[in-house]
Amino acid sequence: MSNSDNKIIRHRSPIPLNQCGAALATDIISDRWTVLIIREAFYGVKRYDDIREDIQIPRSVLTTRLKRLVEAEILEREPYREAGSRTRYAYILTNKGKDLGLMLLALMQWGDKHIRNSNSAIILRDKEDGKLLKVGLIKDDTETVPIDAVSITLR
Repeated sequence: MSNSDNKIIRHRSPIPLNQCGAALATDIISDRWTVLIIREAFYGVKRYDDIREDIQIPRSVLTTRLKRLVEAEILEREPYREAGSRTRYAYILTNKGKDLGLMLLALMQWGDKHIRNSNSAIILRDKEDGKLLKVGLIKDDTETVPIDAVSITLR
């Protein structure tokens, strides 16, 4: 995937920021707190106070980030009411938000390998056959392809 194969050193990216999905995504998922909030949602943590307690985020920051994630349609607010309490909102992943799962799992897989130097705290298995899963680039015939064997071509 790098330029090292053809020995060309680029001085500028061949893709403008406004045409790059990764660059555009960082407009929404631009900081540690946002990624951690999405992580919490994937683990099924939905209530404001539970999210705040788990990741130790300041209230004002959590409120701002949740609002942005709702506006971006990554999370949706769902009202709930516990006995004797006022109506509050749970934050639920939308389908758009669920599509961030691979990004989150890839980041976790990288962090486990290169930072923790250990196996992941979670195990991913196929629901049908129980086989272990990991994030990767897969050919149509299910063969895994390492990143340095990938050729990227501009449209």
